[in-house]
Amino acid sequence: MTIGTTVLAVALLLGALLLPDQPDHLTPTAFVRLPAEGILLAVALLVLPPRARRAGAVAAGVLVGLLTLLKCLDIGFYTVLFRPFDLVLDWGLLGNAADYLRETSGRAGELAAIAGAVLLGVAVLVLTTGATVRLTTLLVRHSARSVRGILVLGTAWITSVVLGLHHGGQPLAAALDADLLGDRAHQVRVSLADARLFRQQAAVDAFAHTPPGRLLTGLRGKDVLFTFVESYGRSAIEDPAMAPRIDAVLKESTAGLRAAGFTARSGWLRSPVTGGGSWLAHSTFLSGLWISNQQRFRSLTSSDRATLTGSFRRTGAWRTAGVVPGVLVAWPEGRFFGLDHVYDGHHLGYRGPDFGWSQVPDQFALDTFRRAEFARRGRGPLMAEIILTSSHYPWAPVPRMTDWAKLGDGTVFQQIRREGKSQEEVWRDPESVRAAYRASIEYSLHSLLGFLQRYGGKNTVLVFLGDHQPVPTVTGNSPRRDVPVSIVAHDPDVLDRISGWGWTEGLKPAANAPVWPMDSFRDRFLKAYGSEPGR
Repeated sequence: MTIGTTVLAVALLLGALLLPDQPDHLTPTAFVRLPAEGILLAVALLVLPPRARRAGAVAAGVLVGLLTLLKCLDIGFYTVLFRPFDLVLDWGLLGNAADYLRETSGRAGELAAIAGAVLLGVAVLVLTTGATVRLTTLLVRHSARSVRGILVLGTAWITSVVLGLHHGGQPLAAALDADLLGDRAHQVRVSLADARLFRQQAAVDAFAHTPPGRLLTGLRGKDVLFTFVESYGRSAIEDPAMAPRIDAVLKESTAGLRAAGFTARSGWLRSPVTGGGSWLAHSTFLSGLWISNQQRFRSLTSSDRATLTGSFRRTGAWRTAGVVPGVLVAWPEGRFFGLDHVYDGHHLGYRGPDFGWSQVPDQFALDTFRRAEFARRGRGPLMAEIILTSSHYPWAPVPRMTDWAKLGDGTVFQQIRREGKSQEEVWRDPESVRAAYRASIEYSLHSLLGFLQRYGGKNTVLVFLGDHQPVPTVTGNSPRRDVPVSIVAHDPDVLDRISGWGWTEGLKPAANAPVWPMDSFRDRFLKAYGSEPGR
C-alpha cells in the first residue's frame, strides 16, 4: 500500500508538471519527458531547514495545483477561443460559460457543472499538496539516494538540452511551468495596462462632433439592415470540405438578387475574436474601437462613444430597431447602441423548439422583424441591427428552410427539430462537426438572402458579415480571424460610393480582396455615406 501510494504520488506530480496547456499537445509522449521544475523542486525541498521544509512542501504543492488548474483553463480556452486564459480579463467569461450551460442544459445542468468544477479544483489542490508532502518526506528519509537520483536526472536534463534530444517530436527536457509563469507574468502586465491604453484610443473619435445633418446623407430614405451571421468565417468560404456547398449558395443567391435588381460587393474584416465572444465583435464593428475583452466592452458601453447604429438615430431620419434572439435577460446595452426598440428572445412571438443554443431559427426571427417593423404601413426609413444565431455552436440540431407563408408561431419547427441530429451524434468526430457547421451556415445564408429576395425593395440596403471564425475543431486551428462582409443594394449609387474600396463584385469576396481590421469599418462607412469630419 505504501509503495502504491508513493507511485501514485510520483505519477500525479509528473502528470501535473508535464500537462500541456493546449489540447493539440495532449499526447502520450507529452508525459514522457524530464520536467526541470520537478528536479529543482526536489533540490529546494532537500536543502530547506527542517522547520521550513513542510511549509515549503505545502506551498509548492499548492503552486503546482494552481498551475495545473490554469493549464486546464487554457485547454478549455484553446478548444473554443484558440487562445490562453487571461488571468486579468477573462474571469467574466466564466459567467458567460455558465449562462451557456443554463441555456443548453437547464439550471440543473449548470449547477452540476459548477459543482463539478469546484470539486475538481479542490481535489487537484489537495492531491498535488498531499503528493508533494509525501515525496518530500521520502526524499529526506532517503537523502543519500535522493541526492544521487537528483544528480542523475539533472545531468540527463542538461545533456538533453545540449544535444537537442527529442522524443515523439517534443524536446525530452521540459520546462513547461517555468515557461508558463514567464508568459503569464508578461500577460498580466499587458492586461493591467490595457485599460489605460483603451482610454487613450477611445478619446480619439473623428465623428464625435459631426453635425447630425452631415451624417449618412448618402443613405437618406433607405432601409439599412446590419446583420451578423454567427460564426460565418473565412473557413466557410475557403476550406475545401465546406467551400463547394457554401459557394453554391452564394452563387445562387447572387444570381437571384441580380434578377431582383440587387447588386453586391464583398470584402474581408479581421475580427478581434475567434471561436466565441460574438458581442465583442459586434461592438468592435459598430464602435470603431478594438473590443477584444470584457473590460473594454464594459468601458465602451458605459461611455458616450458614437456607434454606427447610434449615428442613424442621431440624425433623426431613421427609426432604429434591434433583433437579438440570443438575448434572454435585460439588455441595457441596446440603449448604448442607439436602438429605439429591441426584440429579444422573449419578444419574437416564437412558440417552437430551440435548436441547441439558438432559441429562435433565423428564418423565423427575420419574418418576425418583417411583420413587426419592415412591413409596417406608413412607416419612415428604418435601420435595424439583426443578429442571426442558428449557426451558433454546437450546430445540433440545425433547422432547415420552410415555407415563409407557413411559419406561423414557430410550431412548424417541432418536426424539423425531432428529425435533426443531437449534439452527441454531431460531436462524435470532427468531420461530422464540420458538416453540421456547414449546414448551419447554409441555412443562415438561405434565410437572410431569401428574405432579401422575397421582401427587399428598391430602398433596401443590406450589410451582412460574420462575427468571428468558428471553433478550432472546424477551422483546423487556422490562425486566420477573417470574416466575410458584403453590402447589397438595389440603388447603384449605394455601391458607387464604395467603388474605391477594392471589394469583389458579388457575395463572395476574392481570396486577395482587402482585409481590414473590423474596427476600421465604422469610419470608412460613415465617410463613404456622409460628409467627412471638418469639412
